[in-house]
Amino acid sequence: MSETASVRPALTDLTASELADGLRRRSFSCRELMQATVDRIGALNPIFNTIVNMAPVETLLAEADAADADLASGKVRGWLHGIPQAVKDFADVVGFPTTKGCELLASNMPTSDSILTARMKAAGCIVIGKTTTPEFGLGSHTFSTLWGVTRNAWDPAVSAGGSSGGAAVSLAQRMLPVADGSDGMGSLRNPAGWNHVFGMRPSQGRVPQAGMSDVWIDLLSNEGPMGRSIRDVGRLLATQSGFDPRSPLSMQMPLGWKENEAVDPGILSGMRIGWLGDLGGHLAMETGVLDACREALRHLEAAGAVVEEVPLGFDPKQLWECWLTWRRAGAGPRVGALMQLPGAKEKIKPEAQWEYECSRGMSFTDFRQASQVRTNYYQHMRTMLDQWDLLVLPSAQCWPFNAEERWPKQIAGREMDTYHRWMEVAIYATLGGLPALVVPAGFHPNGRWPMGIQLIGPYGGDAKVLRAGAAYEQIRADFIARRPAEVKSPNEA
Repeated sequence: MSETASVRPALTDLTASELADGLRRRSFSCRELMQATVDRIGALNPIFNTIVNMAPVETLLAEADAADADLASGKVRGWLHGIPQAVKDFADVVGFPTTKGCELLASNMPTSDSILTARMKAAGCIVIGKTTTPEFGLGSHTFSTLWGVTRNAWDPAVSAGGSSGGAAVSLAQRMLPVADGSDGMGSLRNPAGWNHVFGMRPSQGRVPQAGMSDVWIDLLSNEGPMGRSIRDVGRLLATQSGFDPRSPLSMQMPLGWKENEAVDPGILSGMRIGWLGDLGGHLAMETGVLDACREALRHLEAAGAVVEEVPLGFDPKQLWECWLTWRRAGAGPRVGALMQLPGAKEKIKPEAQWEYECSRGMSFTDFRQASQVRTNYYQHMRTMLDQWDLLVLPSAQCWPFNAEERWPKQIAGREMDTYHRWMEVAIYATLGGLPALVVPAGFHPNGRWPMGIQLIGPYGGDAKVLRAGAAYEQIRADFIARRPAEVKSPNEA
């Protein structure tokens, strides 16, 4: 047992903002926090499989000592000063491989930090390793032949969601205090909902991205924050946000969120919330999912919000075809760039190869038509969000499924015709470029499987969505404070 055993549980239980406050007061040291973090990861990572390519403990403790020395001299690097953070295995971090869950990239060492990483480091975090993602981030179930299966924080027998599954489970199991992720088809939102934490897909362009082969149209996926409190989510988003010339379509509009903003739950009174549900039966929903979401809506109504079920008002079949085209245009070339490498056919998962093969037959006209559909949809959603403060959807269409399965083949008796059709509920915020925050909504009757709702706001209205989330967090504080039962480390069994 280490010398920090008496404080370890309290430290790993704290949010990033609480840790930041404690470190500034010198209530504990960066070294103590790092030791507590690596101890907890050492105990739980063998069960949940969330953090990979972790730096040597001696290196991390030395970095923590340097952070303590800075604090002792009065130098504060930023609000994340000395706080351990593992970066999703999609963003480049110098000194750590960027594998994207692919065996072919197991030794892919970046020469510079991504914009996201650089900004979080500038705010003072200590990068300890990477969080798991499925191969190329494709599919909302975090598994790969390189890293294996990441397991749900509440029930290791079922999926953690994805593609930011490692981040979500690390948060829920108190291995990390705050985390980053990325989101194309719900990759920040689905695992947040399935692990009872917060995950936010920002407005398109809010968080700049560089290093991509295309900076003009390849923007379905956004990077963003995850946390156990809205305060942490808002602060991390503020750290990640801001224009960068390497990302010419990155947003110059200010976030409008204060670092320690206090939100009065009274803002929910009179707020108009449009409940989209299952889009009038278009989306297959497993039994109990909508009921869990309606429970969250009842709390919003009790706080004074006006909640009404509303139609989407746009053909979802047309949007699905638009999605398939746009997704293939982005994912196909990324996979194709590796297809000529030795062993690619054997080492790249079939779903990724399917995206590549489908993209090869696309024409410019196909993509142009999809872009026009997306444009029309954006204008439609803009007018909808003039009428409604927020639109709400479930964060997923089914409960977490068996972790050994690749993806659900059927939901509520309806066949899923692609590996990602079961996550269709995520495309509506993505195609609109809209901010969407997932907050915990309810649990399966078995009490082990969480579900969330997406709070979707107008383009650029990230702060508005965060404030609604903060108000909801307060009115359901006891529910949101629920955490998974402690599990025994294999070493303790």
